Amino acid sequence: MNIKPSKGYQAFRVINTIVMIVVVCITLYPFIYLIAQSFSSDTAVAAGKVTFFPVDFTTATYKYLLRDNKFFLYYGNTIIYSVVGTAISVAGTALLAYPLSKDKLRLNKFFTPFVVFTMYFTGGLIPNYILVTQWLHLGNTIWAVVLPGAISTFNLLLMKSFFAGLPDELEEAAAIDGLGVYGSFIKIIIPLSKPILATMVLFYLVGMWNEWFGPFLYLEDDAMKPISLWVRQLVEGANSVEMGSTAEASSVQATLKSATMVLTSLPIICVYPFVQKYFVQGMTMGAVKG
Repeated sequence: MNIKPSKGYQAFRVINTIVMIVVVCITLYPFIYLIAQSFSSDTAVAAGKVTFFPVDFTTATYKYLLRDNKFFLYYGNTIIYSVVGTAISVAGTALLAYPLSKDKLRLNKFFTPFVVFTMYFTGGLIPNYILVTQWLHLGNTIWAVVLPGAISTFNLLLMKSFFAGLPDELEEAAAIDGLGVYGSFIKIIIPLSKPILATMVLFYLVGMWNEWFGPFLYLEDDAMKPISLWVRQLVEGANSVEMGSTAEASSVQATLKSATMVLTSLPIICVYPFVQKYFVQGMTMGAVKG
């Protein structure tokens, strides 16, 4: 039996569609503007003629970037830092959130307030710098980038809440089948936690990809810097790339920032649809049917 939607519901759908289209346009415009600016000439950008579409279309900026060996070096560093950092962060968050989600563990009530405390208070910039560089001797290494902020308290509490919502009967059934704590965690809990794991991967991956302050503090070797630090230098006008005084270099200075931002944003934009799809699959696979 088909029920005809009421006029009020139809009006709501129309208004909701219009509002969502406006929100999407507002959200996409900055990125569209960056793309248009990156393919426009320096003169058009300086004159403010670029809006939605490129003016005086040119690919000189991208050619200049792709011929720069430092760009690929920084890009490769960022990929390594993001992959390693995300793996460490997701694993560490899961291993800490799982025991904290168990009320039967007596020390949970003791440790949980300390975990929440770290969300509001930190050790401070100078003590952290001394700890990483002088005590742990991690300066100019990948570990100085991926370890200091490996576990986010917000993400930890989010994953803890998800683990706490899983039925205890699953672990009891696993114990009857002969699985221990670690076997139950790896073979039962992790497969059912794909939605939250996909969320954590997305959060940590984006955070590591955009991270620049940690490398700025702890990395002195120019060959180890990530692309985000180079983008920051471009935005602030302290370009670390030696552009020289050639006519080609001077013609792409105004569009170099936009082209670099487009190239550095593409991986995250390309990864997100796959993570979202995996998100839905995890929700289906992780559903507990009773």
